[in-house]
Amino acid sequence: MDFLPTELPRHIGIIMDGNGRWAQLRNKPRIWGHRMGVKTVDIITSECARLGIQQLTLYAFSSENWQRPGEEVTYLMSLLRRFLLTELRKLQENNIRFNAIGKLDRLPIRVQDAIEHVRDRTSHNTGMTLCLALSYGGRLEIVDLAKALARKVIAGEIAIEDIDETLCQANLYQPDMPDLDLLIRTGGEMRISNFLLWQVSYAELWITPLLWPDFTEQYLHQAIVDFNKRERRFGKVPCQKALATTSV
Repeated sequence: MDFLPTELPRHIGIIMDGNGRWAQLRNKPRIWGHRMGVKTVDIITSECARLGIQQLTLYAFSSENWQRPGEEVTYLMSLLRRFLLTELRKLQENNIRFNAIGKLDRLPIRVQDAIEHVRDRTSHNTGMTLCLALSYGGRLEIVDLAKALARKVIAGEIAIEDIDETLCQANLYQPDMPDLDLLIRTGGEMRISNFLLWQVSYAELWITPLLWPDFTEQYLHQAIVDFNKRERRFGKVPCQKALATTSV
């Protein structure tokens, strides 16, 4: 039977944690876990597109991940390039538009070229946006938007008084990215890990001890069902409570 949620989150972000631990539990090298994790990316991306999610953003490689052993980083870059080029056909079939955010100029040239190729080839697609956060850090994004605004103030393009949330949003890496509605983290860690710090402000969090290669459509559905049970107030109070307070 098809999964039919009452309400879909517009934007889902996923911190895909646990590839290395998944492999080590099976006495395999960490890179084997990353290879299995790519298969999960393919499954979850296809299912989000099928459901009608507007945007899926995956934390694929953080700015801190550059500190990992060189051999692992090299393998991850090769795996990323291979994924992009082999996934292009499926992105086209599912009408998915591709994007990437982060310090992309730090990535190997061959990876940068693959990103641009897939981005260009899918730019006219009208379905879900798949965004990979690569060489990405939420603090770096906020620092970069502060620098961009400072340059505009110095150039006389804007006044300090003009700076508000709308102007800050317009200077993020992907200005048209909707705020996160649902943030999923696998691997059981109870932290955001510098992921989309601006966009996560009012996201609902769903954390599971499952390691990323074990995450299936079933668990995605569970997260969305749980999302539907949440009362999202955005800093306001429920109507009944507000009426009760004013009547005292």
